[in-house]
Amino acid sequence: MTTGSNAPRNLVLAGFMGAGKTTVGRLVAARLGWPFIDTDELVEQAAGRSIAAIFAQDGEAAFRRLERRACRQAALLDAHVIATGGGALLDPDTRAAFVARGVVVWLSAELDTIIERLGRGTDRPLFAGDHTRLEALFAARAPLYAALPHRVKTDGRPPEAIAEEIVTLWQTCTS
Repeated sequence: MTTGSNAPRNLVLAGFMGAGKTTVGRLVAARLGWPFIDTDELVEQAAGRSIAAIFAQDGEAAFRRLERRACRQAALLDAHVIATGGGALLDPDTRAAFVARGVVVWLSAELDTIIERLGRGTDRPLFAGDHTRLEALFAARAPLYAALPHRVKTDGRPPEAIAEEIVTLWQTCTS
């Protein structure tokens, strides 16, 4: 990609829950001097309640509608680091909006790493400590993530090293 008007406007971090999108995203944003946005936080702000409460009270379909809206708003920003929810890019229009306006990076981690990072995971509606369900969701989403333009592995690496790799990737994509 080139600099100027065709340069990507945002750096978007995607991947499975527990991959490190929020932790690493904050570090990347600090290094670039950009604002950081977590689309899950945007959904919670818009709804005035937690994602777990949205799932419990209104169901996953209602959550996905709010998520689509939050992601489309985030995609229109300039010079932001954006961490998406684990399933945000399931929606093809959301995925296309982020790819069109930014460098999209898949933060990948092995399932064992994800399970270790999530612990009991009771605050994550699509996990809630159910390893069988987590494995099925992980397998179902793997092809979607693999189709993203860039991949950074996070297993066994400190967040600072991952952030540095992403900043270098950003510089490569925009030079």
